[in-house]
Amino acid sequence: MVRQDGKRNFVMLDGGAQTRQFTGRMPRQAALKAARRLEGFERFRSEAQAKPHATEIRLRERGTDRIHVYDAWAWTDEVPPDAPGWMNGSVSQITRGNVSKRGIEHSDD
Repeated sequence: MVRQDGKRNFVMLDGGAQTRQFTGRMPRQAALKAARRLEGFERFRSEAQAKPHATEIRLRERGTDRIHVYDAWAWTDEVPPDAPGWMNGSVSQITRGNVSKRGIEHSDD
C-alpha cells in the first residue's frame, strides 16, 4: 500500500515470522536497507568475498500478497575520501550492501 509520500512498507520474513519493517519507494531500496543489516557481514572485507555467501531475504509488501525474494550480501569498507563532513573522523568504516532479485512470490494468506 502506497503512502502519500510515495513510499511503501516492506516487512522482512524470517521463517514465516515478520521481523523488521523497511520503507522505500521501490522494493530494491528496502532490500538494500535490509542487506546492510544482515548478521555476520563483518567477516567480509570486500564485495567479491561477500557475494558468494549471499543470504536469501524475503520482503512482504504491506497491503498486498507479494513477497519479493532477493539474494543479499554485505561487507565493510573504508570511508570514502568524499564522505560528508559529519562522517569524517567519527566513523572509520561503513557497511555497504547489495542485492540481486530472484523474483516475486504470492502468499496464500
